[in-house]
Amino acid sequence: MNEGSNAVCIIPARGGSKRIPRKNIRPFRGRSMLLWSVEAALMSGAFDSILVSTDDDEIADVARAAGAEVPFLRSARTSNDYATTADVLEEVLGQLGKIGHNYTLGCCLYPTAPFVQGGDLANGRARLEDSNFDVVMPIAAFSYPIWRSLARDAAGRVLLNFPENLNVRSQDLPTAYHDVGQWYWFRTAAFLRTHELMGSNTGSIVVPADRMQDIDTEEDWAIAEYKHERLFG
Repeated sequence: MNEGSNAVCIIPARGGSKRIPRKNIRPFRGRSMLLWSVEAALMSGAFDSILVSTDDDEIADVARAAGAEVPFLRSARTSNDYATTADVLEEVLGQLGKIGHNYTLGCCLYPTAPFVQGGDLANGRARLEDSNFDVVMPIAAFSYPIWRSLARDAAGRVLLNFPENLNVRSQDLPTAYHDVGQWYWFRTAAFLRTHELMGSNTGSIVVPADRMQDIDTEEDWAIAEYKHERLFG
């Protein structure tokens, strides 16, 4: 860690969840989902403070019991379905600034990221500090080339999204990546200036596809538990 840099982990975990009720504290492999993220943050050794931003008293209690701080509850403005992650981070950083707690580095760690390990977060900080990037995030490669992807119309007819690639060999197409949706390390001054986590100066760390899983449906949840047990026992 660079001398003079201090870092805060912000875990945004509101109480409302439409697709999977109480998703942020529902048991995942026998433990509250939120605990996996808090534990990874604690194990990383990369943070001066680990905070959970929530509007929910039960989530706040779970967070504190796990070793995180909840110095204030989230406002109504950042607790609705339309509030963005950036909105939440700006609110937390602003509230911290009011009580004299200012950080040069921040990390947004999602509460539904059980595949994240402490080493991942430490590596993310190192990558940010050793670069000129404003943000560093994990990405994974698409398993199938998106340049050969299809569109489907109302009648069920399929069309190539990129017809110019019809006869191009898959191995000759460039690799495309997607956001893993686990964490974002950022320089707080740059973030407060741009209000962006994925801007023109965002760096990356590539992670294997089996180290991530979107968890938006019951099927996703079951797949994630299976993959997590296979990976971590």
